[in-house]
Amino acid sequence: MIEMRHLRYAVAIADEGHVTRAAEKLGIQQPPLSQQIRSLEAMVGTPLFHRLPRGVVLTDAGEVFMARARQILSDLSDAVEETQRAARGETGALSIGFTSSAAFHPLVSSAVRGLRFSLPELSLRLEEGATDELTADLLAGRVDVAFLRGVTLEAAKLSVEHVHQEDMLLAMPDDHALADPQQDGALLELKDLAGETFIFYRRQSGQGLYDRIIAACQTAGFSPKVGQDAPKLASTLSLVAAGLGVSIIPESMARLETSGIAYRRFSETSGLSAPLYLAWRPEPARAAVTNLIQEVTIRAKQLETAAGR
Repeated sequence: MIEMRHLRYAVAIADEGHVTRAAEKLGIQQPPLSQQIRSLEAMVGTPLFHRLPRGVVLTDAGEVFMARARQILSDLSDAVEETQRAARGETGALSIGFTSSAAFHPLVSSAVRGLRFSLPELSLRLEEGATDELTADLLAGRVDVAFLRGVTLEAAKLSVEHVHQEDMLLAMPDDHALADPQQDGALLELKDLAGETFIFYRRQSGQGLYDRIIAACQTAGFSPKVGQDAPKLASTLSLVAAGLGVSIIPESMARLETSGIAYRRFSETSGLSAPLYLAWRPEPARAAVTNLIQEVTIRAKQLETAAGR
């Protein structure tokens, strides 16, 4: 049976035009190499080389054989390289989920952009969904990794890492009393919003943040009066701009720069903050997932440094 070593030996001799030099290149003795080539020729059924006093040249049949041998060796080398790259997570596809509010976080966009830049042959598919939907997708293998704002009981079956924390802001119409430019920079107390009409997104769209806001309001001594609910977190800003109420959003969402909206910060006693988690299946994590985790870690440190934390 012809083996890959026979092809490598024949190609080396064809390249060198000399059996002894080919043996030196291959790191083997000349007599065994000559024996292997005779064995190859016997299996092929025809001479591949003309033996000359000072070397060898390919026969017509040898030219044909050598062209195919080079292609086979090249294909094998490519197959090994592509397999190794896939094992390192550099090729293939990666499905990344994110909640609607996480989509606006600079850590998410910068990590995905960094992964695309460093691994251009890795196909990325982005999926938006609610926390419970993405958790179910992770467990079912429909999504490889997801950025979440909250952790459900089902997420206990996943590997979950807290990657960042950001402040939450009050979003209000720019003609609201609390939007007075003279108060710009002053921190709000959450209890001062007890009489306001709130615009919230539906709980199933962002359970984690929704529950944190409701709990913070109750701790401040009131239950928020909800005038409107929006299908998506980003939709709340359109309703705020229309003057239908105020809302509490992650700071990163203020990057949308919706006209007609003003923002104010809360005091630390408000207990309002928006965590960001990264979740993935633990058994074992795909190499591409590990690459994204590394990107997120790098970008998170950069954000912390920029914030002076």
